[in-house]
Amino acid sequence: MLFRSKRFSSRPDDDLVIDISEEFGIRKLHFGHDDTQSAMRINDPLELVLAYSRCVFGVLLFVPPPRTVLLIGLGGGSIAKWVHAKLPGTRLTCVELHRQVINVARSMFALPDDDERLEVIAGDGAAHLVATAEASCDFIVMDAYSATGIAPPLATTEFFEACRDRLTDNGVLAVNLWGSDKRFTQYCERLSQVFDGRLVLLPARQKGNVIAFGFRKAQGEPRWDLLARRAAELTAQYGLEFDEFVADLARMNPHNDRKLFV
Repeated sequence: MLFRSKRFSSRPDDDLVIDISEEFGIRKLHFGHDDTQSAMRINDPLELVLAYSRCVFGVLLFVPPPRTVLLIGLGGGSIAKWVHAKLPGTRLTCVELHRQVINVARSMFALPDDDERLEVIAGDGAAHLVATAEASCDFIVMDAYSATGIAPPLATTEFFEACRDRLTDNGVLAVNLWGSDKRFTQYCERLSQVFDGRLVLLPARQKGNVIAFGFRKAQGEPRWDLLARRAAELTAQYGLEFDEFVADLARMNPHNDRKLFV
């Protein structure tokens, strides 16, 4: 079943077209073209179908479950739903530019209503950071994409600095990037500069996404054996492929046979 050319927008100046498709029990969200922005298994709405969304939680290899999360960009709500269901000690705030995306996430992708641990705000992510600069956050996830790629205001040095300054002492920024984006290297250089080289790249095994983690403080060059032990514990607890995350960290980050340099 495929729904095309349906515009979920109430503003005449808003050119966002939200398309929904269904195939083989998977419902997908598209922003006006064939690239998939979000996906949900209809009989298991909490499953993180897209590999990049699972990689976001590779952060747990390095830091404890966050108490506070700021998610910039909602999509179908996969990351938000997982945090809300699997991290009961976490309070999540999500900022999504397009109200219609929020409406679709709730009506077609099982995003729960706001409660004491979940707040979804229709607004500009960069402006929200400025307006709430005094409120610290353990984990910020930047996953805001338009039909043409990452939203430019959310990839500037100034924006990354604002995220860094909002983080707690052991906080982490995660940015969803496309490895094939011609600006990929530029984005990584900006993040490395802002975080004084404390940058870890985790490539997804699907679709070419790379999650870039910027750490507020150094992680003490974690040893591979300790990362593997932590991965086993996390896999047992959450059911995600943390062992693969550890293996994939060696693909794009400085390391030797004993440890990861971060």
